[in-house]
Amino acid sequence: MLPFRPRFLLMAAVLAVSFAPTAQADVTVGVSVALSGPAASLGVPAKNALALWPQEIAGEKLRIVLLDDAADPTSAVRNARRFVEEKADVMIGTANTPSSISMAQVAQEVQIPQLTPAPAELPEGKDAWTFRMAMHAAFYTEGLIDHMKRSGVKTLGFLGLSDAYGELYLQAFQKQAAAAGITVGPVERFNRGDASVSAQVLRVSMAKPDAVLVVAVGGGAALPQKSLKERGYAGKIYHTPASISTDFVKIAGADAEKVIVVSGPEQVAEQLPASHQGKALAMQFVEQYERRYGAGSRTQFAAHIFDFGQVLQKAVPIALKKARPGTPEFRLALKEALETSGPVPTSKGLLHYTATDHWGHGPDARVMLTLQGGDWKLLPR
Repeated sequence: MLPFRPRFLLMAAVLAVSFAPTAQADVTVGVSVALSGPAASLGVPAKNALALWPQEIAGEKLRIVLLDDAADPTSAVRNARRFVEEKADVMIGTANTPSSISMAQVAQEVQIPQLTPAPAELPEGKDAWTFRMAMHAAFYTEGLIDHMKRSGVKTLGFLGLSDAYGELYLQAFQKQAAAAGITVGPVERFNRGDASVSAQVLRVSMAKPDAVLVVAVGGGAALPQKSLKERGYAGKIYHTPASISTDFVKIAGADAEKVIVVSGPEQVAEQLPASHQGKALAMQFVEQYERRYGAGSRTQFAAHIFDFGQVLQKAVPIALKKARPGTPEFRLALKEALETSGPVPTSKGLLHYTATDHWGHGPDARVMLTLQGGDWKLLPR
């Protein structure tokens, strides 16, 4: 048995979901998210969305094992090992990209399906058991670059995390920017736990780029945003999806006005056209989530977990025809069901995994947002 540290939270039942606390459920789902630390603004809403899941699927009860990884890759691996001990049939996690990549290694090793809300990019052949809900960074980047081109941006400063998430976007921009006539530089990095980014912001500001891209997470994205404004930077400021959180809006305050972010559509469900394939479920997610947690509490990471509930409701009944939960045969059957069961409606549109594509969503699942008066507004395509 692996050592259990106090900061990890093991739950046989998720708060606000009436799973029987002592009953042995049939389908076990291990969930690792950051309930503490710098990424808690992503992890806590993700945990909250579990309350929107059904209590059972195809007559089989769900057993949720919820652990805190504090956005630490080592803890995420420890959690994944714990899920193996708990005989989990599938594991979900985590919203933090580096930690999600670490969990993917365990998923590959022990052959257990991993559903991740993070855009975890893995080497070819290493994601056979990992399925994402987020789009690949290349598609998000494509949306940002399109807006930059239409806005006349020719030079772009980069302020990003010095980890897998930051590197993912830097590489995507470096591949696509030149063809759009955009020069990327200067490139400045910072750590998630940094208390100041003044030096990095100074170097970017002195170069006077037409725009700056901030690649950070949740409330942590507010630090470079505020620093740019305090330095007097007057160009456009762009952010990636992980910046969208109540903490970012609260901490950045007025300094976040007119920021431009690429996102999934669930953040502005009411503003989507009736023709949008994800609008009905996006509205369902928003209504159910905000009824429980308050107006404006929605986040894309909560929506990711809500959508994984939709995915499981389609895949589990198919897998049950081949094997019983708690067995390697069921885990393989579940993986095959994810790859072959066809499109699944989600809050972003139709998700379609295949044996060769474990990303599922394409560019139709992205929208461009801006912040006006503290509220996210949909920008026209």
